[in-house]
Amino acid sequence: MLSFGQPLGAVMQVAFVVDDIEREVQHYARTLGVGPFFYFPHFPAIDSKYRGEPSQADFGLALAFSGSMCIELIRQNDDAPSPFREHVARRGFGMHHVAVSTRTFDADLERHLAAGMTAVGSAATAIGGRAVYLETPSSSGALLELIEMPPPVEQFFGMVHAAAQSWDGSEPLRVLGA
Repeated sequence: MLSFGQPLGAVMQVAFVVDDIEREVQHYARTLGVGPFFYFPHFPAIDSKYRGEPSQADFGLALAFSGSMCIELIRQNDDAPSPFREHVARRGFGMHHVAVSTRTFDADLERHLAAGMTAVGSAATAIGGRAVYLETPSSSGALLELIEMPPPVEQFFGMVHAAAQSWDGSEPLRVLGA
């Protein structure tokens, strides 16, 4: 069990590509009681790739928990090629991916690729985790994201989860890395 209540390997996040993060945060906070959202206006992705090529897409993301499920809102800030821009062009704004946590990133990625999935995008974070978006045969159109869970990444998600457990509804958007 991860520190934020989800079993390792279970779906732990549902993510949406949106056109206005601040507006969506207000909607989630008011309508669903989800918050606080921790917002990176320009997420510091490292070694990003899109369809196997280097990518410098500038995107923001906001994370909050509802129970033990992480909700992620993503907005691309530029027109660079990316999994997010591709999704909006093909399907419009809306659900982008579901994410599962892993401590066996390379083995899980190899297993999914061997099963016929295709890597659409990947990146690493400054705190040591990696992530990859995979096209799946699902008719939902949602990608599968594998999120590597070394201790610093788990601690970050744990902090976001803990904030949601004691959230009083104030300050629904909390900017990080501005």
